[in-house]
Amino acid sequence: MFYYYYIDIWTNFFDYLKIPYIISPKTNEDIIKRGIKVSFDEMCYALKTYLGHVDYLKDKCDYILIPRIDNYKLDNQTCTNFLSAYDIVKNTFNCNILSYNINLDKNETLKKGLLKMGKKLKKTKSEISKAYKFAIDKYNEKQVSEISNNMNKLNSTKTKILIISHPYNIYDGLIGSSIIKYLENNDIAVIYSDKFDSKKMNKLSKEISKDLYFKYSKENIGSLIFSFDKIDGVIFLSAFPCGPDSLANELAFRKIDIPYINLIIDNNQTFTAVETRLESFIDILKGGLND
Repeated sequence: MFYYYYIDIWTNFFDYLKIPYIISPKTNEDIIKRGIKVSFDEMCYALKTYLGHVDYLKDKCDYILIPRIDNYKLDNQTCTNFLSAYDIVKNTFNCNILSYNINLDKNETLKKGLLKMGKKLKKTKSEISKAYKFAIDKYNEKQVSEISNNMNKLNSTKTKILIISHPYNIYDGLIGSSIIKYLENNDIAVIYSDKFDSKKMNKLSKEISKDLYFKYSKENIGSLIFSFDKIDGVIFLSAFPCGPDSLANELAFRKIDIPYINLIIDNNQTFTAVETRLESFIDILKGGLND
C-alpha cells in the first residue's frame, strides 16, 4: 500500500546510504494466496495484497520496512490501514520491522522518521540528512515530470478517461495494470488522479465536500473537479471493501454529470468480467463522441 507513494523516496534514500534492499515481485496469484491465508474476510483487498507481499519477504531480508502513517494534520487523515499496518504485521509475522511514524499533529514528520530509521541502520546524522535531501530532490524532480505528462494528456485528441483510485490499486500488477493496458490498447488517453499537484487537488475537493477529511480521497476528488471539462469519462477503481472510497466516491457520483463506471475489485474478481464492463463503457463514450 505504501510502495507506490514512497518508493522513489525510499530507494534514493537507501541508494545514497549504500544500504542494499530487495523489492517483492509484482502482485501475482501466489502473493494473493499468501495474503488471503494470513488475513481475515473484513480486510480490504489492498491490505490482503499487502500482507501477501510481507509474507513473501519475511524470510528474505534482515528488516521489512513498515511505516506507520497516521495523518498529515487533523483534516488530512489516512486510511486506518495506513496506521494499523505496523501492528498487524508485528502481530502476524515473525520478522524484524524497520519503521517510522508520520503524524503531523504530533510533529512526527517524514524527515524525522527517516532520520530515526537511518540511525537504526547505523548511519551518521550528516549522512542521513544528505540522503534525505537527495531523496526528496529526486522525488520532486520526478513528480514535476509525471504531473507535466499527465497534464499534457488532458489536451489529447483521443478519448480521455480519468482513473480515480489510489496508487496501490492503479499500478498494482493484478488490480490496475490490466485495466490500464486494456484502455491504452483501445486508444484511450489515460489520466491518473494521483498525477496532479496534490495541494491544489486537496483544496479543489471542497467543491464536492467541505467535510471530507481523508487526505488521499480529497486529492482524488479534487482531480475530478480539475479535469472535469477536459475528460470524456471517469473510472472509479476501488479495492473491496474500502471505507474511504465508499464515502468519497458516493459523494462524487451524486454531484457529477459525466459518464462514469465504478469498478470494485476483490479476490474473486476476474479480468474477464472487468473487460466486459470496460468494453461497454468505451463503446458508450466513443459512440457519444461520434453522435
